[in-house]
Amino acid sequence: MDFEITEEQEQLRSEVKRFAENEIKPVATEYDVDEKYPHEVMDKAAEMGMLGANIPIEYGGAGYSTLDVAILSEELFAADPGIALCIQSATFGSDALTGFGTEEQKERFLEPVAAGDAIMGAAISEPDTGSDVSSVSTQAEKDGDEWVINGNKMWITNGSVGDYFVVLCQTDPEAEGRYNGFSQIVVESDRDGFKADKITGKLGIRASDTAELIFDDVRVPEENLVGNRGMGFLQQMQFFDETRTGVAAQGIGTARGAAERALEYAQEREQFGQPIAEFQAIQHKLSDMFTDIEAARNLTYKSAWQVDQGEDITKLASMAKEYSSRVAVDVANEAVQIHGGSGYVNDFDVERFYRDSKILQIYEGTTEIQKNIIARELLGKGF
Repeated sequence: MDFEITEEQEQLRSEVKRFAENEIKPVATEYDVDEKYPHEVMDKAAEMGMLGANIPIEYGGAGYSTLDVAILSEELFAADPGIALCIQSATFGSDALTGFGTEEQKERFLEPVAAGDAIMGAAISEPDTGSDVSSVSTQAEKDGDEWVINGNKMWITNGSVGDYFVVLCQTDPEAEGRYNGFSQIVVESDRDGFKADKITGKLGIRASDTAELIFDDVRVPEENLVGNRGMGFLQQMQFFDETRTGVAAQGIGTARGAAERALEYAQEREQFGQPIAEFQAIQHKLSDMFTDIEAARNLTYKSAWQVDQGEDITKLASMAKEYSSRVAVDVANEAVQIHGGSGYVNDFDVERFYRDSKILQIYEGTTEIQKNIIARELLGKGF
């Protein structure tokens, strides 16, 4: 692996960092406190071409590599994880369409997202189904040339602001095999019988919209089926190396955002007649924080690079996701500690980073699931 970042990638980093400094940081607390979706920031992000980062160029996107997206993620999340997630999640579900969708589906659903005219979502989790994706119970039955969908989806990002969702459903409940009989179907939010209930009171990432989706005899045309019927679960599995590497990059950004603010505060805050950065206890905290971030970055960048080489890196991606998310939580915790009482109120950003960091150990596969995967790969066991 060549550890040298290209000139184009450095330019991307600089542009995203400038955007984050000017457009995200000044309003981050406002959107967090009000738990509102940052439509204005999203419009500006669309102008910068950030909303279609992973969408192929032929459908209006930037066509960035996994490593490019990791660099972009780090800079956005270092500014504010909540708004950063809004920008990155606008394309949730697009991988399924890019990998398995028809040309008509790609043009119809991907191009508006890349242009900033639509927001997507991926609807997988349910009230009783989280880590065990194969327990999805939302049903889609064929009725003539339509699919009729019934069920509930829970914790869906962009749930109350999205224009359409890639929904994982049971289409063949009698199919043999635990992972067969599931399909992915695109459902537009303006369909009769579709309802979204926004979830508030979240610990963190409050700018990001989360909702419960309810499908009550929702009818969509048969051409909204993504790929082959009954192959939805296996389609999902093909993108986890990339998406978990992406969450690892989010962890780096979250950790770096908290650490940089702690470093700045330690040099300004005085106790006993000198900046607290002069105390060895604080110096050791800072050295550990930035060392862990560097280690997480190298692990994540290696994972991203190997995804771009087309390699199967299930173990490495889970390692990167588990480690980076753990580093984010630990670093944010130490950042609050360095701030002392000031870190316990939202006058300082580290309070928000501390809350935001925890979700990284939960979504896209919990810490426990990542460790199971790593052990499974080490022991040569199939899923």
